[in-house]
Amino acid sequence: MFLQAVILLLGVGVLVFLLWEPHLEGRNVKATLFEIYFKDAMLAYIYLAFVPFFVALYQGFKILGYARRDEIFLPHSVRAVHIIKYCGLTTAIFILGAVAYLFIFIRDKDDIAGGVFMGGLVILVSAIIATAAAVFERILQKSR
Repeated sequence: MFLQAVILLLGVGVLVFLLWEPHLEGRNVKATLFEIYFKDAMLAYIYLAFVPFFVALYQGFKILGYARRDEIFLPHSVRAVHIIKYCGLTTAIFILGAVAYLFIFIRDKDDIAGGVFMGGLVILVSAIIATAAAVFERILQKSR
């Protein structure tokens, strides 16, 4: 139950950060809420990119519930790990697209170092999670 609480707190923390961070951007400091959330296509893209992240968190929450009930080696657990693997890959690809957008279209107009660093960090974490899920999926499939 402790790990499920950690996953829940992680999800809430990321959601709060995603909603709060646009207010701190240099170009959005004096913008209205409408201008921040409805006139920025990049922000909508980032929110779309984090949908697989939240799906993966939900699947992780479910896996911990299966482990608590000793159902970790059943097919629904393998399917949940499989979904986590593809959510990690999907999140990494979405964020890679955002970083590519920064390099292609924003590079000369604004400082992109922070966005590129954060994007690289999210890509790295997503790739690590996808790799760990693939290994765990293989272990669960062999033990069935």
